[in-house]
Amino acid sequence: MKNKRAFLWVFVVIALALMLWNVFTQPGTADLKGNFKEAAFIRNEQNTGPVIRVYAVTLSDTLWKQMTDYGNFMPYNKYGNTKVYFFLNSKPYPKQVSIGDVNFDSLFNKYCIGLYQKDVMSQVSLKKLPFKSSK
Repeated sequence: MKNKRAFLWVFVVIALALMLWNVFTQPGTADLKGNFKEAAFIRNEQNTGPVIRVYAVTLSDTLWKQMTDYGNFMPYNKYGNTKVYFFLNSKPYPKQVSIGDVNFDSLFNKYCIGLYQKDVMSQVSLKKLPFKSSK
């Protein structure tokens, strides 16, 4: 009987240790290459309907896969919308963003290198150079 109880305790301790290890070793934005830094963020105050989030993020290089991964780490609510605008940290970038059709001063449009968006239907997209005019 004591062997069963000891075995059970060892099993419980190992299971708890594995759970704690898993909780504290989850990947996050800090694990991505590119030196990502959140420059600005806004969220609407709607808690019963769609939650809108807009981020301006700086990074050191145009790492498209890393930008998508960064966007995937951002919070998202069902029927909400999350937008992440990416800027090189060596160029000008907005210090504040707003909710609406225009999310920051248009002076920064030419410096925006990417736009990650997760829309109301959970569709993910990454547009490269979203404000570049096609001439």
